Amino acid sequence: MSFELNEECGIFGISVNDLSPDLIKDLYLGIFALQHRGQESCGIAYRKNGNIEVLKGKGLVTGEFFEMLPHDIDSTLGIGHVRYSTCGGSNIVNAQPLVFKCNKGEISIAHNGNIPMSEKIKNELIKTGSIFQTTSDSEILIHMMSRIEGNDFKGSLISALSNLKGAYSMLMMHENTLIAFRDPYGFRPLSYGQIGRGYVFSSETNALDLIGAKNVCDVKPGEIIFCSGDRIENENFTSSDKLQQCVFELIYFARPDSYVFEESVYNARIKMGEKLSIKNDHEIDVVISIPDSGNSAALGFAKHAGVPFDFGMIRNHYTGRTFIRPEQKTRTEGVRIKLNPVKSVISGRRIAVVDDSIVRGTTSKKIVHMLRDAGAREVHMFFSSPEIKHSCFFGIDTPTEEELISSSNNPDQVAKLIGADSVNFLELEDLKKCLKCPEDFCYACYDGNYKLDVRSGKHCECENI
Repeated sequence: MSFELNEECGIFGISVNDLSPDLIKDLYLGIFALQHRGQESCGIAYRKNGNIEVLKGKGLVTGEFFEMLPHDIDSTLGIGHVRYSTCGGSNIVNAQPLVFKCNKGEISIAHNGNIPMSEKIKNELIKTGSIFQTTSDSEILIHMMSRIEGNDFKGSLISALSNLKGAYSMLMMHENTLIAFRDPYGFRPLSYGQIGRGYVFSSETNALDLIGAKNVCDVKPGEIIFCSGDRIENENFTSSDKLQQCVFELIYFARPDSYVFEESVYNARIKMGEKLSIKNDHEIDVVISIPDSGNSAALGFAKHAGVPFDFGMIRNHYTGRTFIRPEQKTRTEGVRIKLNPVKSVISGRRIAVVDDSIVRGTTSKKIVHMLRDAGAREVHMFFSSPEIKHSCFFGIDTPTEEELISSSNNPDQVAKLIGADSVNFLELEDLKKCLKCPEDFCYACYDGNYKLDVRSGKHCECENI
């Protein structure tokens, strides 16, 4: 069995009451603000003359992508998406939003998350006649809806969602309605706010800030929202006895200026750094971060430890994120392109290097070598995440368990493997102390305690598909 995942993405959507010439521009700005969540492809879909139009591009949300968008279109409804994938493949056909026509009408979807055992579910559907146009697991929901007789869109959507198990925050367009929903465990974030005579939805609040949204709040786990113009209808399609919000959103994926799961990402990372500094029993001359996701934790570490913070690594911001590059060779080369040490900060000094996490160890090993070459006297690595020992099945790109460096090595062994003087992790119990509601988070990548039975295939109760 493969333990690889599908995707970690960003979604954004707008519904306004009156035709707006700014809707296309605002969709572009929204997915631009979510660029850190996926650099493989981008796209927007919008309502025009009763039909759904979609535009997609490979790579970043660039100025060239903006130029290809129509700027003479007035619309009231649109959704956008930035994508990173692993097993779904990077072909443009998998770029989202996806558009379908079926017995429930024309539907467009944008998905952030992962449906565990999606291949098993798809094979079951194919055996009974389904034809898939992509290799993305996002398409499964539409096939489940279309299998339900009749043209009752709302009823078929709620019925399909009640039978679908996995991690999903999703935006959907149908006729003149924008629909937003999260899985009952709340794995992936989704927030929304008001803009003028309408509403805007986003994976992270930083994109809502950019558009000027007010009264921002979260789409609740198990909640579905139907938004038409400035009219909004909320209801619960299911409930869960325990939330499983992804703690890695706060550690790594989200931007520090965002709130996810009603937590300040910046404040959470500062606390993680403070807790992490307690692990330090080494003589340290300077604290540096691995930018950008290590910056806040490094500030908290330095302040609590009473050691100066300095910028010892400079990031080239015109490259994608190293952790979410599917090919190992590309990942290795990406470290050299992405980061460069500041020799005047590093040379002759004992360095505490604060990073968010270590997965395979490839990036950390290269960083340690770069710091040694820059003259570091000692290199002590501190990670604001506990040891990642298990694969994630709910939308974060952790590889097979055999590839996870901490799955079979203790911290001393990891230090030897990457060439560091020491390797130090945030303890799981200390991580929980950094969160407002620690009981609402998933820690399966650390302790292997999966809320869903990810290995047996019991994720999709398929009696009704």
